[in-house]
Amino acid sequence: MGAGILLGFALLTGYLLVFSSVTPSYEGARSVLIPRGSAVDQVADSLASSGVLEKRGSFMVFARLSGWGNQIKAGHYVIESGSSSRDILDQLRRGLQEPVRVQVPAGTRKERLARALARNMAFSTDEMLNVLRDSLFSAELQTDTTQLFGFILPETYLFYWLTSPEDVVRKIKASTDTLIANTRSRKRAHWDSTSANPSHSLAQHLSNEEVLRLAAIVEWETAHASEKARIAGVYLNRIRNGWPLQADPTIQFAVMQLEGDKRRLLYRDYDLRHPYNTYNYRGLPPGPITNPSASSIRAVLGPEEHQFFYFVATGDGTHIFSRTLSEHNRRADEYQRLMRERRAAQSSNP
Repeated sequence: MGAGILLGFALLTGYLLVFSSVTPSYEGARSVLIPRGSAVDQVADSLASSGVLEKRGSFMVFARLSGWGNQIKAGHYVIESGSSSRDILDQLRRGLQEPVRVQVPAGTRKERLARALARNMAFSTDEMLNVLRDSLFSAELQTDTTQLFGFILPETYLFYWLTSPEDVVRKIKASTDTLIANTRSRKRAHWDSTSANPSHSLAQHLSNEEVLRLAAIVEWETAHASEKARIAGVYLNRIRNGWPLQADPTIQFAVMQLEGDKRRLLYRDYDLRHPYNTYNYRGLPPGPITNPSASSIRAVLGPEEHQFFYFVATGDGTHIFSRTLSEHNRRADEYQRLMRERRAAQSSNP
């Protein structure tokens, strides 16, 4: 009788050790990061600090008795409330991970872009920057370090936490290449079935890198997707007629390169001796000034057909477009007057 009780107690203890919950009670699921090379006690620490593991002792006993504590794979895991030691360790040893979200912002700088890419990943910002600056890696992707930045399409991606920075860039560039190819195909089919569009014809002959360099300018010109195709059309009209682009965003980029930050442009800035100054140098800038969004890329490949060669801001984020320089100068003067009035009002009412 005594032996039976002991046996029953041992069986109950074993059952509880294996199958009873070792987590606190919480809504939904919680995530934990297990770095490479983590010993089982370090894994237990990570689980506890993530609010997943409540009964560390039971977890450690099962991990050692089962041998599963030596089979844990690094990664990002999502653990359900009520999970047992067996549930958790089985998940960790089989590597049943959950991907993490990586949000790429639009129209940003290379350093901020690298920081955003690294935020939820196992690699660092510097490691991502090194990849973006690696000439051999860029050549592998059939581009160069000046152009690669523009291929980092703003979007939300899913990656496994331990994905290398090289593989992250490979996947994003492939997405951008696909977007450009599909947009070219759709726009070509549309215009072939309607009337000829000189701006569209010119856009179709731009390389992927040239599309991105122009789309990056459009990205910084406006946050209003509805006018991006019209702005793209203005720049393509200038290119087709042999004019310099005279794009203010390229001046802003040059200022940032020289001074480290954005600021209000001054008249003297337009005389900067800088390769990205499209007032002094004809054609597209040497590389993209930012990473353009899909709407800017589509605008360049599907520009609006018109006779506008100029545009000026209205003060509310949109623009007024003009065909002649005299018309443009009149509207530019109106905009400058509006800006002076606003600055005066702000200074009097800080």
